[in-house]
Amino acid sequence: METKIKDNIENPEQLEKLYRSDNKGFQKAFSEIYYEIADFKMADFWKARLYFDSQSETKIEVRKTDVLFLIVTCLITGFLVKLPQIFDIKLNDYFYYEKNVGLLILLGLSAYSFLTKTKINTKHLIVSTLVFGLSAIYINLLPSDRDSHSINLAYIHLPLLLWCLYGLIFIDFDTKDKTKRIDYIKYNGDIAILAAIILIAGGILTGVTLGLFSAIDLKIENFYFEYIVILGLVSSPIVATYIVKNYPTVTNKIAPIIASIFSPLVLITLIIYLISILITGKDPYNDRDFLIVFNLMLLGVMAIIVFSVSETSVNKRQRFNELTLFILTIVTLIVDLIALSAILYRLGEFGFTPNRTAVLGANLLIFGNLILIMIDLYKVGFKGNEIKSVELTIAKYLPIYTAWTIFVTFGLPFIFGLK
Repeated sequence: METKIKDNIENPEQLEKLYRSDNKGFQKAFSEIYYEIADFKMADFWKARLYFDSQSETKIEVRKTDVLFLIVTCLITGFLVKLPQIFDIKLNDYFYYEKNVGLLILLGLSAYSFLTKTKINTKHLIVSTLVFGLSAIYINLLPSDRDSHSINLAYIHLPLLLWCLYGLIFIDFDTKDKTKRIDYIKYNGDIAILAAIILIAGGILTGVTLGLFSAIDLKIENFYFEYIVILGLVSSPIVATYIVKNYPTVTNKIAPIIASIFSPLVLITLIIYLISILITGKDPYNDRDFLIVFNLMLLGVMAIIVFSVSETSVNKRQRFNELTLFILTIVTLIVDLIALSAILYRLGEFGFTPNRTAVLGANLLIFGNLILIMIDLYKVGFKGNEIKSVELTIAKYLPIYTAWTIFVTFGLPFIFGLK
């Protein structure tokens, strides 16, 4: 029933037939998958119809087992993060957190995702377990060497690779349906917003708690930061996932507003930043640290564009937002061209290194993606195309990023050696 509802969410006659064939089964299935279809107008109609008497959105059923799975997953993830303290691992000799913290958080998210599915696909579970297991073995067998650029790149890119795997788990390994990839992008934006809110609230709670105990001369700072704060940090994305899953209306209202506010602000900031570079005479061609900051800024702006596109499509057409994204994409392309020229200049002067290779590849991929997004946004703004076309372009491009991440994680350490 859940599959049939999702497949026919834009077919009102077929939904009515499904409801009449088994109204109780329809209502139960609708409650289970509402968070997945909340963006569709028909979902709002059926929610109002099925839960009109309750006069409350909270009547969308939240399974009690979800809370149990949330607590268990958070505790296990927290325990794994604390292994160095439990087994007295010397962090100066063995880089436990550099190697494992991203892996452990994504493992927790993946475990929670599997546990809360109505039906677990055994094949998917085995594949996911093998990938996580082999990744953990590989990254922990690499030498603990901060001076090795190729190893440091593996530390950074392995969590990105596992983020791609988590995406497959999120979409039930359905690689053919491109819209599910966009749902995954929206979900990441949603948990980023909620996790930030949770961490801010946690920071306030920490200040209040420490103040209260300090007033009665109890010093709990060490214990609190060693256990409570660490557990809260690694659990925040899992708790955010629980909220997105069970209370979708919260993020469906917040995320589009955040996207519409941040897009013009980022555009203004980026233009001022480029003008400031010209005034100050900063040179990314000869200043390595400046080039690193430049590329980090590029990645951040690219993420904002992708997130804003996915959230703009939730609401009715907003020409201002669409034009803002179009201009922001053009400005970001200019930034990317400057970064690419600087990287090529440094390659010509100093030759290939793991870092330069990784940054060059990432910039080329981003450049290609931005070109496609810009073309689609032009068609949206001036030819009347739907914003969904931009989403599909982004969705089709995601596997290319995955392939590059695999290459950097497993290829560069062997191509360049451990240097």
